[in-house]
Amino acid sequence: MRLLVTGAGGQLGADLLRVARGHDVVGPTRAELDVTDPAAVERAVKEVRPDAVLNAAAYTAVDAAETDEATAAAVNAEAPATLARICALRGAGLVHVSTDYVFAGDAGRPYQVDAPVGPRSAYGRTKLAGERAVRELLPERSWVVRTAWVYGESGGNFVKTMARLAGERDTLDVVDDQHGSPTWSRDLAAGLVALAAATQAAGNGVAPSPGTYHCTNSGRTTWYGLARAVFAEIGADPERVRPTSTDAVPRPAPRPAYSVLSDASWRAAGLPPARPWRDALHAAFAEVGGTLGKSVPV
Repeated sequence: MRLLVTGAGGQLGADLLRVARGHDVVGPTRAELDVTDPAAVERAVKEVRPDAVLNAAAYTAVDAAETDEATAAAVNAEAPATLARICALRGAGLVHVSTDYVFAGDAGRPYQVDAPVGPRSAYGRTKLAGERAVRELLPERSWVVRTAWVYGESGGNFVKTMARLAGERDTLDVVDDQHGSPTWSRDLAAGLVALAAATQAAGNGVAPSPGTYHCTNSGRTTWYGLARAVFAEIGADPERVRPTSTDAVPRPAPRPAYSVLSDASWRAAGLPPARPWRDALHAAFAEVGGTLGKSVPV
Protein backbone atom coordinates (compact mmCIF):
# COMPACT_ATOMS: atom_id res chain seq x y z
CA MET A 1 0.00 0.00 0.00
CA ARG A 2 0.91 3.61 -0.42
CA LEU A 3 -0.21 5.49 2.68
CA LEU A 4 -0.38 9.12 3.71
CA VAL A 5 -0.34 9.57 7.50
CA THR A 6 -1.43 12.99 8.72
CA GLY A 7 -0.30 14.17 12.14
CA ALA A 8 2.72 11.88 11.94
CA GLY A 9 4.57 13.77 14.65
CA GLY A 10 1.95 12.99 17.28
CA GLN A 11 1.52 10.06 19.61
CA LEU A 12 -0.53 7.85 17.28
CA GLY A 13 0.98 9.18 14.07
CA ALA A 14 4.50 8.28 15.17
CA ASP A 15 3.42 4.72 15.91
CA LEU A 16 1.61 4.49 12.58
CA LEU A 17 4.93 5.18 10.88
CA ARG A 18 6.62 2.53 13.02
CA VAL A 19 4.14 -0.25 12.31
CA ALA A 20 3.62 0.58 8.62
CA ARG A 21 7.26 0.21 7.62
CA GLY A 22 6.42 -2.64 5.27
CA HIS A 23 4.36 -0.24 3.17
CA ASP A 24 5.17 2.85 1.14
CA VAL A 25 4.42 5.51 3.75
CA VAL A 26 4.62 9.28 3.71
CA GLY A 27 4.12 10.88 7.13
CA PRO A 28 4.27 14.67 7.34
CA THR A 29 4.25 16.31 10.76
CA ARG A 30 1.96 19.20 11.65
CA ALA A 31 4.73 21.64 10.71
CA GLU A 32 5.04 19.95 7.32
CA LEU A 33 1.33 19.64 6.58
CA ASP A 34 -1.28 21.89 8.13
CA VAL A 35 -4.48 19.90 7.78
CA THR A 36 -6.52 23.08 8.26
CA ASP A 37 -5.08 24.43 4.97
CA PRO A 38 -7.17 22.91 2.15
CA ALA A 39 -4.65 23.88 -0.54
CA ALA A 40 -1.82 22.20 1.36
CA VAL A 41 -3.87 19.06 1.89
CA GLU A 42 -4.78 18.93 -1.79
CA ARG A 43 -1.12 19.27 -2.81
CA ALA A 44 -0.08 16.52 -0.42
CA VAL A 45 -2.70 14.05 -1.61
CA LYS A 46 -1.97 14.89 -5.25
CA GLU A 47 1.78 14.37 -4.78
CA VAL A 48 1.62 11.22 -2.65
CA ARG A 49 -1.27 9.59 -4.53
CA PRO A 50 -2.09 7.33 -1.58
CA ASP A 51 -4.26 4.26 -1.63
CA ALA A 52 -5.45 5.42 1.77
CA VAL A 53 -5.03 8.37 4.11
CA LEU A 54 -4.73 7.60 7.82
CA ASN A 55 -5.85 10.73 9.62
CA ALA A 56 -4.14 10.89 13.00
CA ALA A 57 -4.17 14.69 13.14
CA ALA A 58 -6.35 15.98 15.95
CA TYR A 59 -6.85 18.74 18.50
CA THR A 60 -6.80 16.76 21.74
CA ALA A 61 -6.53 19.49 24.40
CA VAL A 62 -9.87 18.55 25.93
CA ASP A 63 -10.00 21.31 28.54
CA ALA A 64 -8.64 24.04 26.27
CA ALA A 65 -11.33 23.24 23.71
CA GLU A 66 -13.98 24.50 26.14
CA THR A 67 -12.80 28.06 25.56
CA ASP A 68 -11.35 27.59 22.06
CA GLU A 69 -13.92 25.46 20.28
CA ALA A 70 -13.29 27.23 16.98
CA THR A 71 -9.69 26.01 16.83
CA ALA A 72 -10.72 22.52 17.90
CA ALA A 73 -13.40 22.50 15.19
CA ALA A 74 -10.92 23.60 12.53
CA VAL A 75 -8.75 20.54 13.22
CA ASN A 76 -11.33 17.97 14.34
CA ALA A 77 -14.26 18.81 12.06
CA GLU A 78 -13.30 21.02 9.12
CA ALA A 79 -9.99 19.31 8.34
CA PRO A 80 -11.52 15.80 8.14
CA ALA A 81 -14.17 17.23 5.83
CA THR A 82 -11.43 18.62 3.61
CA LEU A 83 -9.62 15.28 3.60
CA ALA A 84 -12.83 13.48 2.68
CA ARG A 85 -13.53 15.82 -0.23
CA ILE A 86 -10.01 15.51 -1.60
CA CYS A 87 -9.93 11.74 -1.13
CA ALA A 88 -13.18 11.56 -3.10
CA LEU A 89 -11.61 13.51 -5.95
CA ARG A 90 -8.40 11.46 -5.92
CA GLY A 91 -9.94 8.02 -5.43
CA ALA A 92 -8.26 7.41 -2.07
CA GLY A 93 -9.69 5.76 1.00
CA LEU A 94 -9.77 7.54 4.35
CA VAL A 95 -9.31 5.97 7.79
CA HIS A 96 -10.29 8.63 10.30
CA VAL A 97 -9.61 8.33 14.03
CA SER A 98 -12.29 9.45 16.48
CA THR A 99 -13.00 9.11 20.18
CA ASP A 100 -15.19 7.82 22.99
CA TYR A 101 -16.01 11.46 23.80
CA VAL A 102 -18.72 11.40 21.14
CA PHE A 103 -20.81 9.49 23.70
CA ALA A 104 -22.37 10.91 26.85
CA GLY A 105 -20.46 8.43 29.01
CA ASP A 106 -23.52 7.33 30.98
CA ALA A 107 -23.81 3.76 29.70
CA GLY A 108 -23.55 0.60 31.76
CA ARG A 109 -22.30 -1.72 29.04
CA PRO A 110 -19.78 -1.31 26.19
CA TYR A 111 -20.90 1.16 23.53
CA GLN A 112 -21.78 -0.39 20.18
CA VAL A 113 -20.89 1.59 17.06
CA ASP A 114 -24.54 2.49 16.48
CA ALA A 115 -25.27 3.55 20.07
CA PRO A 116 -26.82 7.03 20.43
CA VAL A 117 -24.20 9.75 20.58
CA GLY A 118 -24.33 12.72 22.94
CA PRO A 119 -21.03 14.53 23.48
CA ARG A 120 -20.85 16.61 26.65
CA SER A 121 -17.72 18.61 25.79
CA ALA A 122 -16.51 20.90 23.04
CA TYR A 123 -13.87 18.33 22.13
CA GLY A 124 -16.52 15.63 21.78
CA ARG A 125 -18.76 17.87 19.67
CA THR A 126 -15.97 18.71 17.24
CA LYS A 127 -14.91 15.07 16.91
CA LEU A 128 -18.49 14.01 16.23
CA ALA A 129 -18.77 16.70 13.58
CA GLY A 130 -15.63 15.33 11.96
CA GLU A 131 -17.04 11.79 11.95
CA ARG A 132 -20.24 12.93 10.30
CA ALA A 133 -18.45 14.98 7.66
CA VAL A 134 -16.22 12.07 6.69
CA ARG A 135 -19.10 9.62 6.37
CA GLU A 136 -21.27 12.11 4.47
CA LEU A 137 -18.65 13.25 1.99
CA LEU A 138 -16.92 9.91 1.40
CA PRO A 139 -19.54 7.26 2.19
CA GLU A 140 -18.09 4.47 0.04
CA ARG A 141 -14.42 4.83 0.96
CA SER A 142 -14.26 6.00 4.58
CA TRP A 143 -13.74 4.13 7.84
CA VAL A 144 -14.19 5.97 11.14
CA VAL A 145 -12.39 4.30 14.05
CA ARG A 146 -13.21 5.38 17.59
CA THR A 147 -10.71 4.68 20.35
CA ALA A 148 -10.12 5.70 23.96
CA TRP A 149 -7.56 6.27 26.72
CA VAL A 150 -4.57 6.23 24.37
CA TYR A 151 -0.99 6.36 25.63
CA GLY A 152 2.30 5.87 23.85
CA GLU A 153 5.95 6.64 23.39
CA SER A 154 5.53 10.07 21.81
CA GLY A 155 3.92 13.11 23.40
CA GLY A 156 2.30 13.47 26.79
CA ASN A 157 -0.27 11.08 28.26
CA PHE A 158 -1.66 9.70 31.51
CA VAL A 159 0.76 6.77 31.72
CA LYS A 160 3.79 9.04 31.40
CA THR A 161 2.33 11.43 33.96
CA MET A 162 1.75 8.67 36.51
CA ALA A 163 5.28 7.31 36.02
CA ARG A 164 6.72 10.78 36.54
CA LEU A 165 4.62 11.53 39.62
CA ALA A 166 5.64 8.21 41.17
CA GLY A 167 9.09 9.70 41.55
CA GLU A 168 7.86 13.07 42.82
CA ARG A 169 5.10 12.34 45.34
CA ASP A 170 4.67 10.04 48.29
CA THR A 171 0.99 9.40 47.49
CA LEU A 172 -1.26 10.14 44.56
CA ASP A 173 -5.05 10.55 44.45
CA VAL A 174 -6.54 9.26 41.18
CA VAL A 175 -10.13 9.13 39.96
CA ASP A 176 -11.79 5.75 40.47
CA ASP A 177 -15.26 6.42 39.03
CA GLN A 178 -14.38 6.78 35.34
CA HIS A 179 -14.20 3.51 33.42
CA GLY A 180 -12.42 2.79 30.15
CA SER A 181 -9.99 0.65 28.20
CA PRO A 182 -6.37 1.90 28.24
CA THR A 183 -5.02 1.58 24.71
CA TRP A 184 -1.37 1.46 23.67
CA SER A 185 -0.92 3.60 20.57
CA ARG A 186 1.29 0.89 19.04
CA ASP A 187 -1.56 -1.63 19.18
CA LEU A 188 -4.05 0.92 17.86
CA ALA A 189 -1.68 1.79 15.02
CA ALA A 190 -1.32 -1.88 14.11
CA GLY A 191 -5.10 -2.19 13.98
CA LEU A 192 -5.47 0.87 11.77
CA VAL A 193 -2.83 -0.34 9.33
CA ALA A 194 -4.53 -3.75 9.22
CA LEU A 195 -7.81 -2.01 8.47
CA ALA A 196 -6.25 0.09 5.73
CA ALA A 197 -4.74 -3.02 4.16
CA ALA A 198 -8.07 -4.82 4.33
CA THR A 199 -9.85 -1.94 2.60
CA GLN A 200 -7.73 -2.51 -0.47
CA ALA A 201 -9.80 -5.64 -1.04
CA ALA A 202 -12.83 -3.42 -1.69
CA GLY A 203 -14.97 -4.71 -4.50
CA ASN A 204 -14.34 -8.41 -4.02
CA GLY A 205 -16.67 -8.82 -1.06
CA VAL A 206 -14.09 -9.39 1.67
CA ALA A 207 -13.09 -5.86 2.67
CA PRO A 208 -14.50 -4.30 5.84
CA SER A 209 -17.59 -2.32 4.91
CA PRO A 210 -17.19 1.44 5.01
CA GLY A 211 -18.58 2.77 8.26
CA THR A 212 -17.73 3.14 11.93
CA TYR A 213 -15.63 0.81 14.07
CA HIS A 214 -14.22 0.70 17.60
CA CYS A 215 -10.64 -0.28 18.38
CA THR A 216 -9.16 -0.33 21.90
CA ASN A 217 -7.20 -2.79 23.95
CA SER A 218 -9.68 -5.16 25.55
CA GLY A 219 -10.92 -5.22 29.12
CA ARG A 220 -11.55 -2.22 31.32
CA THR A 221 -10.38 -0.45 34.43
CA THR A 222 -10.49 3.01 36.01
CA TRP A 223 -7.88 5.73 35.98
CA TYR A 224 -7.07 4.61 39.52
CA GLY A 225 -6.61 1.03 38.34
CA LEU A 226 -4.41 2.15 35.47
CA ALA A 227 -2.29 4.29 37.78
CA ARG A 228 -1.72 1.34 40.10
CA ALA A 229 -0.72 -0.79 37.13
CA VAL A 230 1.78 1.85 36.03
CA PHE A 231 3.28 1.94 39.53
CA ALA A 232 3.59 -1.85 39.45
CA GLU A 233 5.37 -1.74 36.08
CA ILE A 234 8.02 0.71 37.29
CA GLY A 235 8.61 -1.02 40.61
CA ALA A 236 6.74 1.46 42.80
CA ASP A 237 4.27 0.45 45.50
CA PRO A 238 0.72 0.58 44.04
CA GLU A 239 -0.62 1.21 47.54
CA ARG A 240 0.74 4.75 47.20
CA VAL A 241 -2.10 5.39 44.73
CA ARG A 242 -5.35 6.30 46.47
CA PRO A 243 -8.85 6.38 44.95
CA THR A 244 -10.83 9.58 44.65
CA SER A 245 -13.94 10.79 42.82
CA THR A 246 -14.46 12.92 39.73
CA ASP A 247 -16.22 15.53 41.87
CA ALA A 248 -13.07 15.92 43.93
CA VAL A 249 -11.02 16.79 40.86
CA PRO A 250 -13.06 19.34 38.85
CA ARG A 251 -11.98 19.99 35.28
CA PRO A 252 -13.20 22.56 32.71
CA ALA A 253 -14.47 19.82 30.38
CA PRO A 254 -16.67 17.02 31.69
CA ARG A 255 -15.13 13.55 31.41
CA PRO A 256 -17.18 10.50 30.39
CA ALA A 257 -17.87 8.29 33.38
CA TYR A 258 -18.00 5.28 31.08
CA SER A 259 -15.83 5.01 27.96
CA VAL A 260 -15.75 1.28 27.24
CA LEU A 261 -16.23 0.61 23.52
CA SER A 262 -17.43 -2.67 22.06
CA ASP A 263 -15.23 -4.12 19.32
CA ALA A 264 -17.99 -6.42 18.04
CA SER A 265 -18.09 -4.77 14.60
CA TRP A 266 -14.29 -4.82 14.41
CA ARG A 267 -14.20 -8.55 15.07
CA ALA A 268 -17.13 -9.20 12.74
CA ALA A 269 -15.16 -7.53 9.94
CA GLY A 270 -12.36 -10.06 10.42
CA LEU A 271 -9.95 -7.48 11.82
CA PRO A 272 -7.39 -8.55 14.45
CA PRO A 273 -8.68 -7.90 17.98
CA ALA A 274 -6.35 -5.99 20.29
CA ARG A 275 -4.87 -7.77 23.30
CA PRO A 276 -5.99 -7.13 26.91
CA TRP A 277 -5.03 -3.70 28.20
CA ARG A 278 -2.91 -5.04 31.04
CA ASP A 279 -0.86 -7.19 28.66
CA ALA A 280 -0.40 -4.20 26.37
CA LEU A 281 0.78 -1.98 29.22
CA HIS A 282 3.34 -4.57 30.26
CA ALA A 283 4.54 -4.90 26.66
CA ALA A 284 4.76 -1.14 26.30
CA PHE A 285 7.01 -0.81 29.34
CA ALA A 286 9.09 -3.78 28.19
CA GLU A 287 9.63 -2.27 24.75
CA VAL A 288 9.68 1.49 25.27
CA GLY A 289 9.72 1.84 29.05
CA GLY A 290 12.54 4.36 28.97
CA THR A 291 10.29 6.90 27.29
CA LEU A 292 7.16 6.05 29.30
CA GLY A 293 8.81 6.38 32.69
CA LYS A 294 11.87 5.32 34.60
CA SER A 295 11.81 2.76 37.36
CA VAL A 296 11.84 4.12 40.88
CA PRO A 297 13.17 2.68 44.15
CA VAL A 298 10.71 0.27 45.78
